[in-house]
Amino acid sequence: MTPPTKPPSLNPVPLKERMKVPRQHMLEQPPLLRATNFTEVNLGYSEELAMQEARRCLECAKPKCVDDCPVGVKVKDFVQLIVAGDFMGAAAKIREDNVLPAITGRVCPQEDHCEGGCLMGKKVEPLGIGYLERFVADYEQQHLDIRTLPKARPTGKKVAIVGSGPSGLTAAGDLVQKGHQVHVFEALHTLGGVLSYGIPEFRLPKQIIREQIDYMRAMGVEFETDVVVGKTVTLDELMDEEGYDAVFIGTGAGLPQFMNIPGEHLNGVYSANEFLTRINLMHAYEFPKYDEPMVDFRGKEVAVIGGGNTALDAIRSALRLGASKAYVLYRRSEAEMPARKEEVKHAQQEGIEFRVLTNPIEFLSDGKGWLGGVRCMRMELGEPDASGRRRPVPIEGSEFDLPLSVAVIAIGTGANPLIQSTTPGLKTNKRNYIEADVMTQRTSRKGVFAGGDIVTGSATVILAMGAGRRAAKSIHEYLTTSGTW
Repeated sequence: MTPPTKPPSLNPVPLKERMKVPRQHMLEQPPLLRATNFTEVNLGYSEELAMQEARRCLECAKPKCVDDCPVGVKVKDFVQLIVAGDFMGAAAKIREDNVLPAITGRVCPQEDHCEGGCLMGKKVEPLGIGYLERFVADYEQQHLDIRTLPKARPTGKKVAIVGSGPSGLTAAGDLVQKGHQVHVFEALHTLGGVLSYGIPEFRLPKQIIREQIDYMRAMGVEFETDVVVGKTVTLDELMDEEGYDAVFIGTGAGLPQFMNIPGEHLNGVYSANEFLTRINLMHAYEFPKYDEPMVDFRGKEVAVIGGGNTALDAIRSALRLGASKAYVLYRRSEAEMPARKEEVKHAQQEGIEFRVLTNPIEFLSDGKGWLGGVRCMRMELGEPDASGRRRPVPIEGSEFDLPLSVAVIAIGTGANPLIQSTTPGLKTNKRNYIEADVMTQRTSRKGVFAGGDIVTGSATVILAMGAGRRAAKSIHEYLTTSGTW
């Protein structure tokens, strides 16, 4: 039997010449200007830049970029549609696997996933897959009438999604396309979960989140805010009284962790969760139109403790709200920081000072109940720990004090125990995260699935979305078969 003929490439650039084409970088706001506003830092691709970048693709026979994408986006296929100038077709191709492309195009750490697997990256900069995804998602938003979106034939099955963060939205989007009636319950007054309360406007504009959710509404997903499952209604009531055939729990991990050092009780010491929620959901980023007094940082010294994306989101927000000094205090070196390299670069360009190999050991009072400074100890790196990073070791006698008015603790989060404590028979691990099968996202309760940070602990948006996709597939199989568990 003759093997199928490979279709001819639409790329006008010869294969051997593509490695010579430099990566097309996205335009950005100048650092000193963007440090004073909450407008998006990256400005996006033009059509010409997008097509030029897409032509760099090597069209690998076995594209590892697809294998390394947690939601399985068909990268080569959508990139070739961009090469052909079919931007709407490219957007539709992405949406076969990713219901939030305008969001992942902005906040997904592509360097750890699709771009990390790009063959070009072995010799030159990898293909700008994230930039291209963002371009086609934004193009689609500008040109598509969502009122024309087709709806799947109803199956008669009802699914409740608890939480409107990335895992919940992904599960909802995949399930509604299968014809199931999907209802998303959100505890806060604003939809989007961590996308809305945890990521600042300059990285992920709220309008982008609203547009993506409106798209899902047009697909048939129903949303309800101010419903705290476990308090307003229990999970059992959803299934036994309200008739839901399956439930997906995607509540995230929003319980703040603290350092448990002296002075942590002082006014002016905040968890990153509270800090970013006040900025994002209470509109502090629109000061003085909205007056949120907690975040009037004009003339104040502000430090964040931690080295992840949340830490950088917090300190870059503080800078934009008028901080006179903005510090990152991190107990390891910059090389060990888990934050995206692009975010570190942007923060440094904006004038944020990184004090690495520095560990706070005590918050100091100003004598009036407010924070006045922080006592730190210098660190050095020892042997690798369980995370694979070198363990920070204190240097005796290296203590020093740093004047400070505001400190934001961004060292991680834990599992909110509400649903676990109100749902009999729902198994959890020793850290109170819900136990779920890694492939099917099934829990110990029949018909109940869970995924994202409430299962794994704090992770990335795209990994939570991957769990949402696996859960949707498993839920669909459960609803359309005998329902055996």
